[in-house]
Amino acid sequence: MTDLVIDLNADLGEGFGRWTLTHDTAMLSVVTSANVACGFHAGDASTMRRVCETAAARGVRIGAHVSYRDLAGFGRRAMDVPAQVLADEVAYQIGALQVFARAAGVNVAYVKPHGALYNRVVTDQEQAAAVVAGVRLASSELPVLGLPNSVLHDEARRVGLPVVDEAFVDRAYTAEGTLVPRSTEGAVITHPRHVARRAVEIARNGRVTSLDGSPVNVRARSLCLHGDTPGAVELAKQVRSALQAAGVRVEAFA
Repeated sequence: MTDLVIDLNADLGEGFGRWTLTHDTAMLSVVTSANVACGFHAGDASTMRRVCETAAARGVRIGAHVSYRDLAGFGRRAMDVPAQVLADEVAYQIGALQVFARAAGVNVAYVKPHGALYNRVVTDQEQAAAVVAGVRLASSELPVLGLPNSVLHDEARRVGLPVVDEAFVDRAYTAEGTLVPRSTEGAVITHPRHVARRAVEIARNGRVTSLDGSPVNVRARSLCLHGDTPGAVELAKQVRSALQAAGVRVEAFA
């Protein structure tokens, strides 16, 4: 088999105070990149520090998982934020995470929007440009992780930021190649073997089956697993095992 290479990323650090959600320590034994919540949809200073320390010790790349300011809605509610405010808040989140990454001996390696912001910047040019402006305020070289063919990636390329294409193994796709809204039945996929098969199909063949059964072409250097998906640790283990068995090398992109 051809030796393909794919990154496996997960959304982590999504606790707050005494409340915990993601199994960060266990997931960091499996994934190669960690999208760390920066305090706007979840996460707090101590959680960010702990995740950065563990990720650095295990050689896992750290990414800033930036969001709308929406702790109550976990960053999954639609919001209208002025472009300059959004740019400032994206830079603020990256900077906060960078403090803890550097304290752990590494740096923030990339940026990925979360939730409603992630979906918004697939098509919204103003919001996408604001996210990119925020990334550039923090660093002129940070890669932007997101859906291929998104407006976000167009804006990032326009100003010279690297982009990394991402696909989701535990989320259903529409026939147009976008994510099915979480409010739709079947939007989140939790069966380990099903998720593992999807991962291999995306990595090796660049396609996935949409919710309506039609094939969708996807381009990905990184595969995402949500840390809050039920059974996320077992899903991640099975995905990594299936990829390796299929001749796909699991390795960070940055």
